[in-house]
Parts: sequence; structure tokens; C-alpha cells
Amino acid sequence: MNQEFLLPRSTPERHGISSGAILSLLDAIQQNGCELHSIMISRHGNVVAQGWWAPYRADAFHMLYSLSKSFTSTAAGFAVSEGLLSVDDTVLSFFPDKAPAQVSDNLASMRVRDLLTMTTGHDQDTTGTLRLDSTQDSQVNDWVRTFLAQPVDHKPGTHFVYNSGATYMVSAIIQKVTGQKIIDYLGPRLFEPLGITNKRWEESPQGINTGGWGLFINTETIAKFGQLYLDKGVFGGRRVLPQAWIEEATSRQVSNGDDPNNDWNQGYGYQFWRCRHNAYRGDGAFGQYCVVMPDQEMVVAITAGVTDMAAELNLIWEHLLPGVASGSLPDDEKAQAALSERLKSLKLPRPEGEAAVMGKTYRFAANNQAIETVRFDTTGDDMAMTLVVDGAAHTIRAGRGTWIDGETSLSFGVQAPFTVYSSYRIGASAAANGNTLTMRIAYIETPFTLIAAFRFHGNEVALDLTQNVAFHNNERPTLIGVAEE
Repeated sequence: MNQEFLLPRSTPERHGISSGAILSLLDAIQQNGCELHSIMISRHGNVVAQGWWAPYRADAFHMLYSLSKSFTSTAAGFAVSEGLLSVDDTVLSFFPDKAPAQVSDNLASMRVRDLLTMTTGHDQDTTGTLRLDSTQDSQVNDWVRTFLAQPVDHKPGTHFVYNSGATYMVSAIIQKVTGQKIIDYLGPRLFEPLGITNKRWEESPQGINTGGWGLFINTETIAKFGQLYLDKGVFGGRRVLPQAWIEEATSRQVSNGDDPNNDWNQGYGYQFWRCRHNAYRGDGAFGQYCVVMPDQEMVVAITAGVTDMAAELNLIWEHLLPGVASGSLPDDEKAQAALSERLKSLKLPRPEGEAAVMGKTYRFAANNQAIETVRFDTTGDDMAMTLVVDGAAHTIRAGRGTWIDGETSLSFGVQAPFTVYSSYRIGASAAANGNTLTMRIAYIETPFTLIAAFRFHGNEVALDLTQNVAFHNNERPTLIGVAEE
């Protein structure tokens, strides 16, 4: 099976879900200010609701961040089933040539199982030590060697610390025993059986898929992956992954807290989180989710750009679950029509107002963002912003009251992928309100949106750049530009 295919579609009521409950969920998402980019809800293997908030779209990749970990775990499951490794193999047995000069007892006893369950014994996440920069010299910046050089403060298997570096090591081990990057190893085993043709995965300087992050796929692929796990490794009537591995990977292998109301305290499996309501999930920074609910026979796939990931899950529990029945429900044509219309009209907030026509070029003083000049022009119903950054001109077209798809090689300092790409897919919208022109630039393969606010006064413009979500405080100094004669 080599071509992309979709899960079957149906109506919510036919599969025991109230259309009104899904509408209530969408209302709550909007009222709570959660910036979702897509949602797909399936039950009994049928998609009963799907939607993308413009400018995000069905055919676009979305970076998964740590939701990638669950795919790395799946690769480990295949390797175990093929006898290429055991979860009880020690980590050093795969890399004896990269061990530090002095090997501690804790490092010597660290197993693949400890990598998978985030119980390596480290006191903190090792990811920051790996120098996440693909331009580093691969001999100097060897991520495996760097990981093994970190102090192992606790006995492996006894201390849970979320650790993306551990997942990278799983990827490195699989590449060592298979001779393939995990994206290639998963090709005939996972991606082809699920009809997945479009995917991308970032790599370390050594050419190893990053494992703990960096996978780009679309929403449908997330849903199909969740369906495979819900059906215990069977997809399209074909056994893809051993049931025993799925049960082991998604069960509570280790404790990670004791708050019964916290979805991050319900236990951890092999790169899967346990949830309340007997559910489990893969998740990634800024709200990327694959939530599997065995008791309800449901999967919810979400991409997003949010700061409060708990709020997303709470809305599912509070608004969607109460609308799920054990059997089918009577058709509700009015609610189904309202839901269909709502899902087709989803869009991110965009600037409102008449976009001003500037027709001037403004020059900025030297700044750490290397922005030299900006110019605005109208092109029919659209606006064109031309920036000169570090000597190169870049033009972005934005819709006035609408979103326009485009590409740019500028990241504007947005925390985009660790790998530097030659261009980024974007959607842009702009409008003016008084003396302020606001442009929103959504990097539609990522969770990130840049908001550029230009405040005009006389022959000057003040530029403030912010973004919707960030790992760290991302405040940037206001830039002042002066109109050229």
C-alpha cells in the first residue's frame, strides 16, 4: 500500500457522539483563547469531525515536537519484535567506543527500558547539553558521546525526569542495529501500511533522526497513528505492530506524580503519557496531541500553538466526553448542519480594519534583528511588505481581512525548527487601526505565529515583534524607523 489514503468519514450521532457536544467543545476553545490549528475526532475508526483554523490546512505538515517520541517508541517496538534489541539491553553495549573514560555504576546499568520510560537516572533533561545546532562539527558535537558523558545521579529505573536526550538515544540505537534512520526504518513497517507518504524528520549533526522531536506530519497521520494504537496494532485489517508491545508501551510503567486531577501525574509508559479517564496520549510542546481513549473507542488528534496544554485536555474531558453515548444516537440534522458549517469556517483571529497605504520606505537604526528597511505597498486587495534584512530583500504578501498563503526564507527569530530551512510556508493577514498597522504571519508547519505591529507617527514608525508561544521570554526591543526622502 503505497499511496496516501484517508480514514472513513461519518456523522457524530451515527457513532454515539452528540454534534452539540462537539459544538460546545469548539465554543469553549474559542472562549478560552486556545489557539488550535486543527482537530480531528474519530470513533470506531470513523472520523466524525475535522477542522483546520485558517491559514492552517489539511495538506500541510505540522511540527510535532515531543509527540515525535511516540513514533520513536513505535520504531523500538518493531526492533524488539524483530529480535534486533531488547528493552533490557544496556545502553553502553551499543556504543562502547563512545563511553566516557570513567564509567559510573549507574551509567553502566542504564538500559533501553530506562530511556523509554524517562528514568535514565539523570537529575535533569540532557537535551540542552546536546547543542541543538545542525551546523556544529559532527566530530566535535557528537550527541551520543555528549549524552553518555553526563552525570547519572540516580540509579536508572528509579527516578522520572522528562528527558528528550533519552529519546534521541533510542533513535541512535535503532539506527545502530538497523543501519537505517528511524524515518526510513518505519517506512515499510508503519508509514506504508497506514498509507502515509508525507513526512519529514530533523536530524542531528551525525545524521540521526532527533527522535524526541522534529517529526513533521499532518493531522490525518496523527489520527491514523492513534487508530493503530486504539486497535491494538491492527490497521485496515492487517496486523502492523504486535499487540503485546502496544499494551506494554501504553501502560503505566513508572510513576510521575500523585495528583489524581493532573494529566501529567497519571504515569508514563514507553514515550506515552497516561491520562485521566483511562486514556493515554502522545503530546508535544504548544499543544500537539494524539489522545487515545480505549473506553470510548475514540481518538482525538490536535495541532496547536498554546501555552496552557492542560487547558486543551480539560476541554476535551469537560465538553466532549459528556456527549459520548454507548450506542448510536438519533440523527440531529440541525446540529449536524451547524457543526459542519462551523468546522468549515474555522479561522485564527486576524487583524481587522482597512489596511493603510503607505508607499514609503522606512529605515531602522542598526539592531540585533538585522532589519534595515521596511516598505508597504498595495497589490489589488492585498498588501505587500518588503523587508531588507541583513542586505537581502524579502517580500511578504498579506491579505486585508483574509489570509494569503506564501513562503518566506525569514524566520524573524521565531523559534522555528532546530534545522534551518531555505523557506517556510506561511499564511499572512494585515490591517490598520488608526495609526497602527498589524500583520500576523503564521508559520503553518509550526505552532508559531509572528505578530508585527507598526505604529506610525509623523515620519517615524515603531516596530514591535511578538509571537504567540515561546519556550522562553521572547520580548524584543522596539525598533524605530525613519521615512526616507
